[in-house]
Amino acid sequence: MDDLIKTGKFLSLILRHKPDVVGLSLDEHGWADVSELIAGIRETRSFDMNMLEEIVRTDNKQRFAFNPDHTKIRANQGHSIAVDVELKEQTPPEILYHGTGTKNVSSILKKGLLPQSRLYVHLSKDIPTAIIVGKRHGKPAVFTIHAGEMSRKGYQFFLSENGVWLTKYVPAEYLKNDIYYPENEHTR
Repeated sequence: MDDLIKTGKFLSLILRHKPDVVGLSLDEHGWADVSELIAGIRETRSFDMNMLEEIVRTDNKQRFAFNPDHTKIRANQGHSIAVDVELKEQTPPEILYHGTGTKNVSSILKKGLLPQSRLYVHLSKDIPTAIIVGKRHGKPAVFTIHAGEMSRKGYQFFLSENGVWLTKYVPAEYLKNDIYYPENEHTR
């Protein structure tokens, strides 16, 4: 199982950031040919279609999607390379959340939420999910985002296939002053 987790992370690297590491090209919508992907990954480790399907099926973040006949695959979101994963604009809930590390709080309060190396800012529908995301960046902090107000002011929101809300930028004025620090069990 450990090998599948490592290979899943490698698959994420390939389909989101560096398809060239296995000699792969993505089309304009982020799709990769499955047979070419398998052949490329086989250059570095044991890999086949059954393993690929198992990674997609068991990925708790639902990062990947097949086309209907399983001849193509892509990452649902999180790309740092320019692809159009054909997201449909949607009206967000009034409130969304963004998990980050405490080390990023002061910069976010000044500059807002920027996509950094990705194409979009990633937002969560609930605090528990945002905490999980924040823990990937050290001690977690969770911002409350006034997404409904942003949407009414013309900011676009998209919902990825795996339930992650995406937007290009969250200005600091749409961040609620309360920041939840789960390790301290209080807000500031």
